[in-house]
Amino acid sequence: MNFTIKMPGLEDVWITKVEEMEGGIALHVEMPVKVHKCPSCGKRTKKVHDYRIQKIKHLKWFERLTYLFYKKRRYACSCCGKRFAEENPFVHRYQRLSMEWNRAVSVRIVQAKTFKETAKQFGVSVSTVMRRFDRLAVKEMSEVQELPKVIAIDEYKGDTKAGKYQLIIADGETKEPIDILPNRKKKTLKDYLQKHGTNVDVVIMDMSPSFKAAAQKALGKPVIVADRFHFCRYIYWALDGVRRRIQSEWNDYDRKKCKRMRYVFYKDSAKLTEKERWYLDRYLGMDEELRRAYELKESYCFWFKQAKENGQVKIKETKQGLLNFYRKVEQEGLPEFEKAIRTFKNWQTEVLNSFLFDYSNGFLEGINNLTKVMKRNAFGFRNFLRARARILLLHKYKKMGSHVG
Repeated sequence: MNFTIKMPGLEDVWITKVEEMEGGIALHVEMPVKVHKCPSCGKRTKKVHDYRIQKIKHLKWFERLTYLFYKKRRYACSCCGKRFAEENPFVHRYQRLSMEWNRAVSVRIVQAKTFKETAKQFGVSVSTVMRRFDRLAVKEMSEVQELPKVIAIDEYKGDTKAGKYQLIIADGETKEPIDILPNRKKKTLKDYLQKHGTNVDVVIMDMSPSFKAAAQKALGKPVIVADRFHFCRYIYWALDGVRRRIQSEWNDYDRKKCKRMRYVFYKDSAKLTEKERWYLDRYLGMDEELRRAYELKESYCFWFKQAKENGQVKIKETKQGLLNFYRKVEQEGLPEFEKAIRTFKNWQTEVLNSFLFDYSNGFLEGINNLTKVMKRNAFGFRNFLRARARILLLHKYKKMGSHVG
């Protein structure tokens, strides 16, 4: 049976028969007879010694598992008597999976949700897919030599054998992940930055004292930028603390209703609906201390908007506005807000740097969110190196299609 169609991966192969078999499709293939070079003495020969049938798993046809029954020819050297198998373009020596199959798995496994899903799709065991992924990771993953000038660092809960929390490092300008450290310990980060952080000038982070100390010890005096979300939430936590303290003394109806409607305290006042404003005015009218706390939050929001508009040009005005906010908090005497501004004072330089350099860790939070989704789909990763490779390769090839060709 002669086929004129050219199949990917089988262009130079003779397909002698196609038949249905239990569980899939069988393609009977063989290579044309041609002169081969003896691997032992180097002489050329065309003498056929014998044939052997080799079963090889190939890519699916029409969602059916496909197997190649390869009539493998062995040649005999007429000079030295060496027997050797012929060369072929579709399967490596001692393998039962075709080259096209391996290429497809390598592409698919990077973007698939789980190893189990890929194994089911390609009709093999999970351990086979995991071995292919580990082999791909060794080939594609390279050790970081030098970190860029601007880096962003953040932790996420990985729950691997290396530790409960892992630390991810990303490029602050290209917003691509660079590396993942096995834990979030101060010494681990410090040693890594000392080894690879010669060129680092700016570090973007949340308000973690251990991260700050590690960066300063390893890099000398880098510019540390505090992420805006992380310092803004201290003000909202302070307002929430006042609300909970005050409403605990109210009757059951108002306490429960205020808890359900608490979002009106945090929402931008200019975006409140008529109903939401009614609830806000009602609860602020029930307690003067809660009203003062809300006014402090509004003062902070006004300063924050002005600071973004000021940018680098009017950074002194931004600093003065922050100092004025400190004084307002001290005058009101609310313990929750006084605690919040103590944190602001400890991180004041880093807070102002966020408006001076306009860097953010928001993109890294997005990467961490995708990582957590990946972890949930896989029901967790115990092997840290495999989890690290899974995350980094996914982002490295995120624009690549999920199919060969």
